[in-house]
Amino acid sequence: MKLNLVPARTGALWVRTGLRAFAVQPLAFISLFFFFMALVSIASQVPLIGAAVALMLLPTMTLGLMAATAQAAAPEKPPAGAVFMAALNAVRADMRPMLVLGVLYAVLFLGVMAISALADGGQFAKVYLLGGPLTRELAESTEFQVALWTAMALYLPLSLAFWHAPALVHWHHVPPAKSLFFSFVACFRNFGALTVYGLIWTGVFIGAGIVLSLIASLLVAFGAMGIGEGASAAGGAVMIGGALVMAAMFFASTWFTFRDSFNAD
Repeated sequence: MKLNLVPARTGALWVRTGLRAFAVQPLAFISLFFFFMALVSIASQVPLIGAAVALMLLPTMTLGLMAATAQAAAPEKPPAGAVFMAALNAVRADMRPMLVLGVLYAVLFLGVMAISALADGGQFAKVYLLGGPLTRELAESTEFQVALWTAMALYLPLSLAFWHAPALVHWHHVPPAKSLFFSFVACFRNFGALTVYGLIWTGVFIGAGIVLSLIASLLVAFGAMGIGEGASAAGGAVMIGGALVMAAMFFASTWFTFRDSFNAD
């Protein structure tokens, strides 16, 4: 395995190729993303350990969507079933190392939340992990803000360590612990491209959010005026569905960041 150093402009290429791969089989990607999110949601309902189990599934979800993208990026357009099965086969083939990677992610993420709890007594962690109520007074409090920024600062290196880790485990057979080190080094060396990639996706999400908000607002307004039965409910569905579709599009692009960062040696 050899690390590739890419120019910063490659980040824009990763976004374009990801959108192109998503467009090959959009329904397959959306269905796959909804499937994994349903698993995460069900796992989160388990008493006491639900949040930890849900966190353990996230690296597996990343691998599944990466494998689906690799299949969709093949020269010949694959059928939707092949894209879906590629994700499931990848997860099944590396179930044990992915379980180890999931445990590491859950432990380290909960460690980040525990450190942030030192600033505000765990209020931010409660809101983030358990969906606790977030009031304006709480959000504006100094302690909550310190906990928020502490968690964000600690999560950045954690996310870099896990960015390529599932793909390294699957395609290069790197042990889970070593994959975290190689992933962090690769992200650090190609930080310019990842920064461009992140900025472009941020712009895409903001633009899509504005459009979805306008559509949802119009539907809610129509419902308030009695124009169109169920228009208000449809507005909320547009926002939620649109956000999930955008997330699926984002995950479809992550495989290209891995593909261009490593070569088989």
